[in-house]
Amino acid sequence: MSQPSGGRAPGTRIYSWSCPTVMSPGEKLDPIPDSFILQPPVFHPVVPYVTTIFGGLHAGKMVVLQGVVPLDAHRFQVDFQCGCSLCPRPDIAFHFNPCFHTTKPHVICNTLHGGRWQREARWPHLALRRGSSFLILFLFVNEEVKVSVNGQHFLHFRYRLPLSHVDTLGIFGDILVEAVGFLNINPFVEGSREYPAGHEVPCSHALPQGLSPGQVIIVRGLVLQETKHFTVSLRDQAAHAPVTLRASFADRTLAWISRWGQKKLISAPFLFYPQRFFEVLLLFQEGGLKLALNGQGLGATSMNQQALEQLRELRISGSVQLYCVHS
Repeated sequence: MSQPSGGRAPGTRIYSWSCPTVMSPGEKLDPIPDSFILQPPVFHPVVPYVTTIFGGLHAGKMVVLQGVVPLDAHRFQVDFQCGCSLCPRPDIAFHFNPCFHTTKPHVICNTLHGGRWQREARWPHLALRRGSSFLILFLFVNEEVKVSVNGQHFLHFRYRLPLSHVDTLGIFGDILVEAVGFLNINPFVEGSREYPAGHEVPCSHALPQGLSPGQVIIVRGLVLQETKHFTVSLRDQAAHAPVTLRASFADRTLAWISRWGQKKLISAPFLFYPQRFFEVLLLFQEGGLKLALNGQGLGATSMNQQALEQLRELRISGSVQLYCVHS
């Protein structure tokens, strides 16, 4: 019922913050450090497909699978493996196996350990259909993996092997894969449990209670092929935007924009490239907010507490496809 896996625990990540500095107009950006780069998405891979998961799996990581179920599909499987050896066969921490050949399509989940399958679990009422496209999200939290299909929670499965041993993804069977994406951990809240969901752009997200110290805004997505700009703005009841984060693709700069249009450039690698995932996190504290991109802290900007409390809307626009907007 599956295919390949070995094991490796990812290292501990430490986040530090520094104040952003203004860059001179002619200053060139440094090459992107490896620590800033999310694993790039894979488009239209040939199945069977096996790939390394950069950094392994850990609580807070998500894997996005988009594709189509062929009209004559019998079954397919997505395996989160502990390595990629062929002999001996690797352990499979989480085996996700949709079956279409029975009168009642269903999903089988299981774990392969030491060459032996453990007790399988079945879920009926499969939300996948032959001939239909789908979006499956695997969200790995502290004790279990949660799976949503087309935006709706479908199942959760408790780990039977350590999550830290998983470093390989395998896809096999009757499936046409359009894209596989990997999204990273939230550096502010370990083991964040929010489900990502697709959003149309431009996107408006209400903040009925304003913002308070300790609150985090998360924006995850994919930069489109045709790029213009990407903007995250926070607005008050009068539709004023006391603070805006803007990525400009024309001059490859990232900056804070004040309510009066003043620009404060952020000294950091420019991460917003076509067909690449990104993760923006804003942490609100007394006196302002901190910024992290792709899990790396980039500093802060000041903002008084009264202004924070009066914010009522998060607005996102630009050349991106959004997977998650959470506050």
